[in-house]
Amino acid sequence: MYQVLIADDHPLFREAVARVIADGFPGSTLLEASSLDAALAVAADNDDLDLVLLDLNMPGMQGLGGLVQLRNAFPTLPAVVVSAEEDKRVILQTMTYGAVGFITKSTPRKQMIQALEQILSGSIYLPSDIIRADLATAPARSEGAVPPEVLETLTGKQLQVLERMARGQPNKVIAYELNIAESTVKAHVSAILRKLGATNRVQAILAASDIDFDAYLRRPALRV
Repeated sequence: MYQVLIADDHPLFREAVARVIADGFPGSTLLEASSLDAALAVAADNDDLDLVLLDLNMPGMQGLGGLVQLRNAFPTLPAVVVSAEEDKRVILQTMTYGAVGFITKSTPRKQMIQALEQILSGSIYLPSDIIRADLATAPARSEGAVPPEVLETLTGKQLQVLERMARGQPNKVIAYELNIAESTVKAHVSAILRKLGATNRVQAILAASDIDFDAYLRRPALRV
């Protein structure tokens, strides 16, 4: 199955996460570390790791500096931050620094399994409820918003894909819901990123947060 490193300095939390993974991904191999140095050593000794779950506040981390150090040492090892932090800015910074996901420690077991499934399938995971709650109370913003003329260049299918990306759905789920091949979804995602001027999926998701998809999807003579 999978080989996962749980890096956290709280034994009870490591045990709880280990149970979640054992339930959601039977047969997986679990490794543990209680500091950044220990995590780096485990990663160096296990080149077949599939994922590392990283706490931001364990010894040696120095906040996001530890994430950067891990990514620099093991650029191909997917890292997911698992933290009690719920500040939107911090969450987005972890993604900017190379994390493939952010899971809050208050996440329910079922939702955590779904998040890990999404990440292990090759997609990113963001806590959309926290992101959207923050956006809902924030003043209207122009920075990062998608200009109408850019949205007009998206086809109907691309808008449908972008809408589902904004919900945090992985390519596999999008393909199922739209009844198209996953490779077709990937092609649409690439086209969307290019048209939005986004360098990655996270930027596209954030840019799409304020879009009224219903209005655009009701456009007459919409191209598919």
